Amino acid sequence: MVINILDDHINHEGAWAVIQNVDVAVIGHFSIDTILLPSRTAPFVVLGGAVTYTSFAAKRLEATASVISKVGGNFPEAYLWWLRQEGIDLSGVIKLADEQTTCFELGYNADLSDRTLKLKSKASPINLADVPADLRAKAIHIAPIANEVSYEVVEHLKHCADILSLDPQGLLRSFDETGNVTENASVDKRIFNLINIYKSSLNEIYALTGQTELKPAIKAIHDFGVETVIVTMGAKGSVLSIEGAQYNIAACPSQVLVDPTGAGDVFIGGFLTEYLRQKESIWCACVGSAAASLVVEGIGPTYFGKKEEIYRRANSLYEKELKQ
Repeated sequence: MVINILDDHINHEGAWAVIQNVDVAVIGHFSIDTILLPSRTAPFVVLGGAVTYTSFAAKRLEATASVISKVGGNFPEAYLWWLRQEGIDLSGVIKLADEQTTCFELGYNADLSDRTLKLKSKASPINLADVPADLRAKAIHIAPIANEVSYEVVEHLKHCADILSLDPQGLLRSFDETGNVTENASVDKRIFNLINIYKSSLNEIYALTGQTELKPAIKAIHDFGVETVIVTMGAKGSVLSIEGAQYNIAACPSQVLVDPTGAGDVFIGGFLTEYLRQKESIWCACVGSAAASLVVEGIGPTYFGKKEEIYRRANSLYEKELKQ
């Protein structure tokens, strides 16, 4: 049984939701995350997936946000209520009552600088028929976490937005029979010919390009025609490359580091929101860094701070960048 999340009507003919004039649309699986933190004796089970963190960040900065996703019958109604309360448009989300939601277990090391991933279950891929027929957004962020978005879907999305951005993390992942995750999957490189903005971690861009140094790795992404490349590096900040000109963006300090999950997804949510407002790219990166510095102060996507605090931190970081 296929159920449309927004109004619980049974949908037998694919996506029929209307998503138009939205600022940021995000496509990828929601996840139910079990987070294992070294400072806590018990695991935390929370709403996850890059679509969650990116859309929440955009909404916190007063952009309109919509999610295109698939979940299973075990996806809690409380999560749907929470997403609606945050103002996230769920009309592009399909619930498959007889299937499972994508679920991950995330285990962090002592200083939270590294983690291991294990896939516990996986929802079915997001197909062309699942994309709302009248989708129109200023920016669409492609955020797969378990190989759920194909080249054909991205090719279609190219005609639905002014800006297409990509985090390839879910395209790189392969899973063994017990769900252990490695970053060695073969990626259809044609996708990079379609996008305007690329964002990944340092390890992911190395795995994707086969390079072992950052500058040639970034150049390899630019060579596909990608205008803006962002590489996030946790506490070491990020690198922003705009058509070959590179800028080092410092990590915005957090008051406390509780859980680093989703920081990169929040970064791109903040970046895209300001980018759509035609702000300078360095400023957009500072807002992304500031937003990321707040989400890590809570467990999962439970804390984003107020818009005013995001901009306060971003302004402080931006002023430091100008002085360098």
